[in-house]
Amino acid sequence: MSASGGSKAIIAALAANLGIALTKFIAFLFSGSSSMLAESVHSAADSGNQLLLLLGGRKSRKQADRAHPFGYGRERYVYAFVVSIILFSVGGVFALYEGIEKINNPHPLEVWWLPMLVLVIAIGLEGFSLRTAIGESNHTRGSLSWLQFIRRAKAPELPVVLLEDTAALLGLVFAFAGVGLTVLTGNGVWDGIGTVFIGALLVLVAVILGIETKSLLVGEGATDEDLVKIENAITSSPEVEHLVHLKTMYLGPEEMLVGAKITLPAATTLTDIALAINAVEARIREAVPIARVIYLEPDVYAPSVADATGSAPVE
Repeated sequence: MSASGGSKAIIAALAANLGIALTKFIAFLFSGSSSMLAESVHSAADSGNQLLLLLGGRKSRKQADRAHPFGYGRERYVYAFVVSIILFSVGGVFALYEGIEKINNPHPLEVWWLPMLVLVIAIGLEGFSLRTAIGESNHTRGSLSWLQFIRRAKAPELPVVLLEDTAALLGLVFAFAGVGLTVLTGNGVWDGIGTVFIGALLVLVAVILGIETKSLLVGEGATDEDLVKIENAITSSPEVEHLVHLKTMYLGPEEMLVGAKITLPAATTLTDIALAINAVEARIREAVPIARVIYLEPDVYAPSVADATGSAPVE
């Protein structure tokens, strides 16, 4: 995913959420609906989340320095993880609290048509935001299912926006159902139940985001497809006799670290070793362009040892 593609989806979501948060809060002031209050806080939290994602993208573009020699690419993962915490604490927990409070102390709605109108408009705006995120995701999703895309995507922005927008649409449906049933029955408990459903949904999405982003923060290796490409680039090189081991790790969504130990003919000169390593590095970068940091350790292959131990180099 390109930074520009992710930014387009984030900006669309930010614009939608700012407008939605304001209209929801106005509707809450006139109606007293806890579902509208929960949705107001939800949209406000989402707006803050999108600002954090934009900030993380900007910080990740800082040049590497002595303190961070591998660059700042993981800033995007850090801010995405913070987003999951905000979504959980500000959105989910608040909605659960407000819903339980409304269930314990129900009251009828005033100016009931206003929150219903706002919810219909909000559903349209959130649908536009989700459509934009889906369109941007399709550029990089390929043949992956949506679940696979969310779990495997190394750029966190689009999965975050997709989950947020999906949760927002479902939350609006819960709010619409809660407000509608309250209007039909005159019982404010339904408004509280709708709010509890919104809170539970936000907590679930926050947990999913936290788990997936934590994996990226800890350090994920190359996908199976890229790993095969890197292995083939190394083993198909005429300079290399054997690939002893290979390790990869994402330094950021668009930068990968590759470390490998390779064996070369015993009679290879120092000059030939340097030329061989340069050639192998070029093949790896051609096969997987995001493999920008490559470290290759040369070794000497010993046939006698290999026969006894199974392809073991001399240490």
